[in-house]
Amino acid sequence: MGIVFFLQSLGLGAGLAMDACAVSVSNGLSEPKMRAVKAFCIALTFAVFQALMPLIGYFAGHVFVRFIGKFIPWIALGVLTILGIKMIVDGVKENKRAAAGQEEEHKPLTVGALFMQAIATSIDALGVGITFAAYRVVQAVVAAVLIAVVTLAICFPAVYIGKKFGKSLGGKSVIVGGCILIAIGIEICITGLL
Repeated sequence: MGIVFFLQSLGLGAGLAMDACAVSVSNGLSEPKMRAVKAFCIALTFAVFQALMPLIGYFAGHVFVRFIGKFIPWIALGVLTILGIKMIVDGVKENKRAAAGQEEEHKPLTVGALFMQAIATSIDALGVGITFAAYRVVQAVVAAVLIAVVTLAICFPAVYIGKKFGKSLGGKSVIVGGCILIAIGIEICITGLL
């Protein structure tokens, strides 16, 4: 393992973390009063999944991906679209409450929704694990850890960026967050099909 291996792993981590980064911003948008511990847990969840998926791909090899590989873009699109639509519906309800003079109510991100987001944004990393085929087990694990560290470093501040803009957008922030999730799902699907 040389410097090139570490730089490649860090670059790979940055590339894989972009979807999770955008979803982290979306989570911050939808919950502007989120505490730092929760923001860290969100980033950590994305980091863990971004590390696990390449390892699953590495150990399962070509057999696993051969069976579900062609469905990966559609799975990501479906999960993120469902979550995005739910956020948009919640945002419209919040806007109606605000128009009626009622207090705005931001629904906190649930553990289940966070896991769905983490799976959807990291499922493309399964294929990356296939590219680790020439690695020894130690190299694959080190690459996965580096990917996790980069994802954590990118996603944690992304939640705060979303929080900052969420306060200024008010009730519309949840709708924006839902649109971001749907856009990410479409991007993952188009990229996966090309």
